[in-house]
Formats: sequence, C-alpha cells, structure tokens
Amino acid sequence: MVINLRYRILDSNDDYQFGKGQQNFTYGTYAVAQAIKTRLKLLKGEWWENTDEGLPLFQQILGQSGTNENILIADNLIKERILDTQDVTSIESFKSNYSNRSYSFSCTVNTKYGTVSISNTL
Repeated sequence: MVINLRYRILDSNDDYQFGKGQQNFTYGTYAVAQAIKTRLKLLKGEWWENTDEGLPLFQQILGQSGTNENILIADNLIKERILDTQDVTSIESFKSNYSNRSYSFSCTVNTKYGTVSISNTL
C-alpha cells in the first residue's frame, strides 16, 4: 500500500478548510504543490514553535538591490524551501524574473507522485 502525502485543502483566502471531513484533504501531487505554497508563505520567525523555520523574506530578500548576486540568493533560498518539502525529489526547471522591484518565479518540481508547476510573485 502506497501512502500519499495528505494535506488540508486551502480556500480562496489561503485558510485551511474545515467541516467536510475527508473532503477537506488532498493527496499526491496536489498535496505536495500545496505544501510548497504554504512553505513559501511561511516567513522566518513567524511560527512560534520554531522561529528558525520559514522563508527569510525580510532578513535576506526584501530591501536588497536587484543585482544578479541578490537575485541568485533569492533563487537559492526559494529552491532550498522547495527541495526541503516532503516528497519533493528534485526541481526540473526554475526561472525567475526581477522587474520593477518585483521578483517572480516559476518552476517544475518532480515529486514522488509526478510533476507539479509552481509560480509565485514576491
């Protein structure tokens, strides 16, 4: 029996859904994609049980100039968060863009269950 990653579904406001029993959970690639999304939204120092956990958005990304070196630092921090997500096996492709003080990225991630596409803007 294969045990898939199980993850509580988020609503349109990115809040956890409750009240529908097992219908509030997703599995496999959808669960991994949602786990990546929530891991990228967790800011370093935000979770009281482990203040070292989270993306160091304010500590190392925001407020930095858009130099190639700083964009590379942001890319690497995001890749690290993705690769440390449960059931992620590798990043197949990764593209980022910094324009008009806005950083965005998109990537294809390999998981134990298949591939998922992730994109986000910081």
